[in-house]
Amino acid sequence: MSKKQRNNYPLLENIEILDIADKGNTFAKLDELALFINGGVPGDVVDIQVTKKKKSFMEGRIVKTHSLSPLRDTPFCDYFGVCGGCKWQHMAYPEQLKFKQRQVTDQLTRIGKIELPPMPPILRSPETKYYRNKLEYTFSHQRWLEAKDMNKEDQGELRGLGFHVPGRFDKVVDIHKCWLQPEPSNEIRNAIRQFAFVNDFSFFNIRSHVGLLRTLILRDTMQGELMVILTFFDHDQEKINALLEFVKNTFPQITSLMYAINQKGNDSIYDQNVILYSGKDHIIEDFEGIKFKIGPKSFFQTNSKQALELYKITRDFAEIKSTDIVYDLYTGTGTIANFVAHQAKKVVGVEYVPEAIEDAKVNSQFNNISNTIFFAGDMKDVLTSAFIAEHGKPDVLITDPPRAGMHEDVITRIMEAEPKVVVYVSCNAATQARDLALMSSKYKVTKVQAVDMFPHTHHVEVVARLELLLQ
Repeated sequence: MSKKQRNNYPLLENIEILDIADKGNTFAKLDELALFINGGVPGDVVDIQVTKKKKSFMEGRIVKTHSLSPLRDTPFCDYFGVCGGCKWQHMAYPEQLKFKQRQVTDQLTRIGKIELPPMPPILRSPETKYYRNKLEYTFSHQRWLEAKDMNKEDQGELRGLGFHVPGRFDKVVDIHKCWLQPEPSNEIRNAIRQFAFVNDFSFFNIRSHVGLLRTLILRDTMQGELMVILTFFDHDQEKINALLEFVKNTFPQITSLMYAINQKGNDSIYDQNVILYSGKDHIIEDFEGIKFKIGPKSFFQTNSKQALELYKITRDFAEIKSTDIVYDLYTGTGTIANFVAHQAKKVVGVEYVPEAIEDAKVNSQFNNISNTIFFAGDMKDVLTSAFIAEHGKPDVLITDPPRAGMHEDVITRIMEAEPKVVVYVSCNAATQARDLALMSSKYKVTKVQAVDMFPHTHHVEVVARLELLLQ
């Protein structure tokens, strides 16, 4: 049943949530209308305030819960539902894995019309807490105030250091304990906040563009190396040095302490000069003896242990022989290219970001790998017939594109080159399905493996092996 609200959108009562929908939201039905809900777990019975109504669907939010699903778990984070991260904490991890596995199967078969081989179970993450090797926090002159704060006469310190509230570029949730990165991550962040409070350092105001402290980036490796990068808006060198010296002396385990002055409109430091204050200008990750230098701007998979497993699966699916020429498209910093190079005759890596390609070259040199070659540029412009003729037709092609998938011109070029094996690594099964469908006239999917890189989120990685059909 339903009753009308003043906003003309109905309040729907006693609705059972049926399934998981796109982007980690949930799904129910009212008559023939699909209802997409922000929150909840399949099996919950709830009241839903509709916030959007179209001909074929509605969107809404939960305003009351009548009964809880047996699939639920107790969220472990105090900020669950506020900071916007780890949206599936309230669902038992085995159930998360089931939904992710089914999501991959559904999207590959429904969108791509792919005839799938038998799929093994999704590879679960060995750690569901403290699994990230990188976090970025934002300083804000005004933290997000929850209802319990608003009702207090004394709201306490208004400055905050934490994660952006979903949909609010100017407010952050002031985080005291995050479960995503191992210590001393929380200790460092809390010590920096306290130092700033005691010394009355200003926090950045994104609206008026004033303030000293802007962002804090923490990176670590499985070998225990630790990078801390502070960015400042004001160039007050005396205060900057005071804070950096405090961090250096308080946390001697930091192997790379760096900073940047960022006075542009957004928080990205990829186009900024990052200055070394103490230690070395990189940290090192080690995958099976292959060492990767990670600088302050380097891209690296944020779940190191699971990234190693992802690369092992990619290597196993590729079945590279010593006589093979391998192309690694969207190579990033050359992690996969360098990881498989010892098996191949030659590896050709292509990536859009020039700085990433420089990292890839450095990583090859760092590991005395001499059979890799890297190129920067837009993939559809670099991967031409002339390029393939110059560098050799690939026997094996590995592609790991961004969420949007591959450009049709790139797919066309792959089809023309006809590598015997294509290994497609994807962070978006929907766009992967679309691309696999475009390749289906020449390639058959023979293996698929889903990998959970990000527990308590809806994100899932998929590795697919494609084999060239006999013509």
